[in-house]
Amino acid sequence: MKTVPIRPVASVPAAGEPPARPEAETGWRVARLFSAPHRLGFFAAALLLAGSAVWWAWVLFSRQAGLVLPWAVSPSAAHGLLMALGAMPLFITGFLFTAGPRWLGLPDVPVAILRGPVGLMVAGWLLVLPGFHFSAALAAIGMAAVALGWSLLARRFALLLIASRAADRLHATLITAAAAIGALSLWLAAGALAAGDVNGQRAATQIALWGFLAPLFASVSHRMIPFFTISAVPALDAWRPDWLLWVMVGVLWLELPFALLNLWGALPAAARWLQAAVEAPAALLLLWLAWRWGLVQSLKIRLLAMLHAGFLWLGIALALSALSHALMAASGGERSLGLAPTHALTMGYLGATMIAMTTRVAAGHSGRPLAADDLAWALYWALQAAALLRVSAALWPAAAGPLTLAAITAWSVAAVGWAWRYGGWLGRPRTDGRPG
Repeated sequence: MKTVPIRPVASVPAAGEPPARPEAETGWRVARLFSAPHRLGFFAAALLLAGSAVWWAWVLFSRQAGLVLPWAVSPSAAHGLLMALGAMPLFITGFLFTAGPRWLGLPDVPVAILRGPVGLMVAGWLLVLPGFHFSAALAAIGMAAVALGWSLLARRFALLLIASRAADRLHATLITAAAAIGALSLWLAAGALAAGDVNGQRAATQIALWGFLAPLFASVSHRMIPFFTISAVPALDAWRPDWLLWVMVGVLWLELPFALLNLWGALPAAARWLQAAVEAPAALLLLWLAWRWGLVQSLKIRLLAMLHAGFLWLGIALALSALSHALMAASGGERSLGLAPTHALTMGYLGATMIAMTTRVAAGHSGRPLAADDLAWALYWALQAAALLRVSAALWPAAAGPLTLAAITAWSVAAVGWAWRYGGWLGRPRTDGRPG
């Protein structure tokens, strides 16, 4: 009698559960980074965010230890360019080409058309970083590659806007304008690096902050924070009138000419008083808006609280800026709050909003619950601590050294931790078995 081998019976998933996958299909794979815009953009950004944090920590701790590093570019200008234009545009890429087509009523964007531009940007920064230390010409070439990559991405998003017939295209229109200004800032940075023009490099950073990043983030905040809030707290309403968006973006764009003029000479007291007169009521409006949008109610829901706490920094940044400019006007430029307003804007508002928004997108598009677990919560508050420490360092010059080192340590922990945790998610399939 012939013996028939007994084969194990494959387990049958329960109704509603995705079929079990072989281990080879659930492991981390580079190819998966090219399967969706958020995977590609967020992963490239996470690497650059972690790398830039570790680089600046190395610079600051080397300085503290008395080590002299080689520099081909002004260290402060290099720091501003990398922190403003390094990871941020790549995070924006992942978000915009995921959410943008839905806003505009268009099909998903094929990842293939994003590969070249994102690759140019990553390759460009791999040249810029060593160029900062050894060759300004190398840094300029790398920055030109970054500028070309972002210009192609900005053009692609503009084409989406042109093709759209959606009724509400205001947010996408403002984002397209901000993205174009971002391309201008990158090309200016490349030219200034090639010419050895430090003021030009700093001007590129200011254009990026006030013309590109802050208005773009404000546009996204205006659209998404009320939407996410009413989804979790139905008792609130999605109050976001168009005039409010124009005021938010308009105030931020108005900061740009003052920032640029300040690079080439001290502004008169009248100009400083004018700045303060615009910033103070804008700060009060934004602080009130943070409350109106549900800051208090959001504190019970971690993922929502992350967005609201990030937005709160925008009002704080403008309040600090108004106070600083009033001090400068009253003291003839002798007194100010230094870089406190700048770091409140960049580390507080931009940094916290970036981490909150991308954490939400990464969770939702990986098939995981829309919630911040203990690790995500800890990483977020490490970033918040970094912002608070760096602002405190500017406000308390006597303790600036230790506070700045503590700030970059906390920032590095948050950046590296986020890259490790979510970089792992981005290279794995969705946990619910769905494509994407």
